Amino acid sequence: MLIILHQPTSTPGRIGRLLRGLGYRLDIRRPVLGDPLPDTMKHHAGAIIFGGPMSANDPDPFIRTEIDWIKVPLRENAPFLGVCLGAQMLASHLGQRIYPHPEGRVEIGYYPITPTPAAEAMFGGAFPRRVYQWHNEGFDKPAGATLLATGLDFECQAFCHGPAFAVQFHPEVTYAMMCKWTVMAAHRLTDLGARPARVHLEGWFQYDAAVARWSEAFLRSWVSGGRVPALPDRAMHAEHAFAADPDDGSVLIP
Repeated sequence: MLIILHQPTSTPGRIGRLLRGLGYRLDIRRPVLGDPLPDTMKHHAGAIIFGGPMSANDPDPFIRTEIDWIKVPLRENAPFLGVCLGAQMLASHLGQRIYPHPEGRVEIGYYPITPTPAAEAMFGGAFPRRVYQWHNEGFDKPAGATLLATGLDFECQAFCHGPAFAVQFHPEVTYAMMCKWTVMAAHRLTDLGARPARVHLEGWFQYDAAVARWSEAFLRSWVSGGRVPALPDRAMHAEHAFAADPDDGSVLIP
C-alpha cells in the first residue's frame, strides 16, 4: 500500500495499523523530502495521501507533483484515498479550487457531519456522524463526483469519484496523536471556530468508537474494490487501551 506523508515524523496512525492488520505492507513515501512517486500502481494495492500543515494552494514543487500524480491511480482505476490535505489535492486535481471559509472559520476538533443518501446506501448507515477535523480550507464537490457527507461551515466533507475517495476529516487519528497535535499546535486552538483542547480529548471518548468501527469496515471494502462494507462485530477496542504503538504520538501538526 502506497502511503504519502508530509512531515519527517508523520505516520498513518490508525489507518496504517488497520492496513497492516489486513496483511498489507506499507510503502511510505514523503515527496516533501524528495521521495519519488511511482509511475504505475501495478506494484501497489492502493494509495493514500494524508494531511499536513501545508495548503494545496502552496507553490512548493512537491505540492504540484502530488496533485498531478493523482492521475496515476485514477488512470489505472486503482483505489485512492485522500485525507484532509489529500482530499483537497484530489479535489484540486479534479478541477476544484481550494479556499478558506469566507468568515475565516476553521474546523479544529470534533464536528457533526451529515451523510448523504448515497453514503447511507453505500455504507449501510454506518457513516460516522461526528468526526475529528483539523483544517481551515475546503472545496466544492468536483464535477462527476458523488457527495457522501456535508458539514455546516465546510459543506463538502466527503466524496467519491470512481474508486477514489476523499474525506476532510481525520479517521487515522489516535488519542496520542490528538494529544500531541493539541500541544504542538496549541496556537491554532484560538482560531475562529476551533474547539478547546479538553473538548478534543473528551470528544475522543464520546465519538471515536464509531469512527474506528467505520474506518475498519471502509478500508476492508476500499482495498477490495467493494462498495458496501460489512461492519465488524466489534469496535476497535485496541484504540481505546492506550497501548504503546509505534504510530501513536509521532505525528506532528496535521
